Amino acid sequence: MTEFDRRTLLKFGAAAVVGSALGPGITLFQAFARDGEKRGPSKIRWGLVIDANKCTADCTACTNACRTENNVPLFGDPRYDGHWIRKVTVTPKTEGAVGRSLPLLCNHCEQPPCQHVCPVAATFTRDDGIVMIDKHRCIGCRYCMIACPYKARTFVFKNTEKWTNPDVPKRGKGVVEKCTFCAHRIDKGQIPACVEACNKEGEKAMIFGNLNDPNSEIVQYIRANTPKGIREDLGLEPKVFYKGI
Repeated sequence: MTEFDRRTLLKFGAAAVVGSALGPGITLFQAFARDGEKRGPSKIRWGLVIDANKCTADCTACTNACRTENNVPLFGDPRYDGHWIRKVTVTPKTEGAVGRSLPLLCNHCEQPPCQHVCPVAATFTRDDGIVMIDKHRCIGCRYCMIACPYKARTFVFKNTEKWTNPDVPKRGKGVVEKCTFCAHRIDKGQIPACVEACNKEGEKAMIFGNLNDPNSEIVQYIRANTPKGIREDLGLEPKVFYKGI
């Protein structure tokens, strides 16, 4: 286990569970030991910038598109509803401060704590930086949900009856899921559904692109506007950035 992983887990208060049994003969120490793989250099590192100055509280283009594209259900009960991207209002504690409406989703961290704590290696990172979940391996322990500082993961309590997009594999009850940057679309040369909807129907507040390409729109935007990641102090190197917060 790397020194980084030890420090990060301590920040999340996970030291209390390290070494505790996760199942017959499995401990978190063993899970970390299996998670030491190093990825080779990649020409692609996908990232997302969101301009909070443009995002408005009443716009739901991104969340609606995500639900349709990824078959994320609403059951009418907040205990069971799934959320891959959700809108929140963040208000600074300073007097007279104005709240900002933000979409929150998986930040596809370069150092993902969710991946480090998974006892069955169900969470993994693709070569292009997208953090994924193998739902066939997920045992629903929800350690990843505890480790994620962005609360970006959803536990599937119920089966989904209405399936709007056959391109996305059906989910099974009892697993964890989250935003994938619409990896199935990216692999076909498209952009995530939330970004497409924001640019067509919303406030044009999202830019998606390759962080490893110095000539890409997203890199040029970051250079000019210096957007920030949420909780950059944790050292997770999130690949979702926000302007205006």
